[in-house]
Amino acid sequence: MRAVVTRVSSASVAIDGETVGQIGTGFLVLLGVGPDDTEAQAEKLADKICGLRIFSDEAGKMNLNLAAAGGALLVVSQFTLYADIKSRRPGFTKAAPPAVAIPLYEKFMALCRDRGFQVAHGEFGADMAVSSVNDGPVTIWMDTETM
Repeated sequence: MRAVVTRVSSASVAIDGETVGQIGTGFLVLLGVGPDDTEAQAEKLADKICGLRIFSDEAGKMNLNLAAAGGALLVVSQFTLYADIKSRRPGFTKAAPPAVAIPLYEKFMALCRDRGFQVAHGEFGADMAVSSVNDGPVTIWMDTETM
């Protein structure tokens, strides 16, 4: 699984002009699923993201995690994180098909909720407009293959 995690002061996702998910302080998580990904990888990624200490403490150091910051997550499916860019027109055959990706996308969100976090989200496969006010900016790329 791959994720791009951005620390935000707010973020939202809209479909056909209607906001379907929004958060204040927290993480915007763009989540990609590969064809060989497993629930164990979803668990590993949820642990890493929910425990990530990238919010500033009283001394201004990145030392606080999502819980300490009182944050939430906005999770948006992003199959393009598995783009093959050997040519100028990206291919997406390295992304998991919906039958594999949707259950793992749902599992990841459930694992984050199980850890006590509010999780807003988009709609898998929809054409979405994502807005965010990046805080910092702080953006971290994660791949369970290298964690």
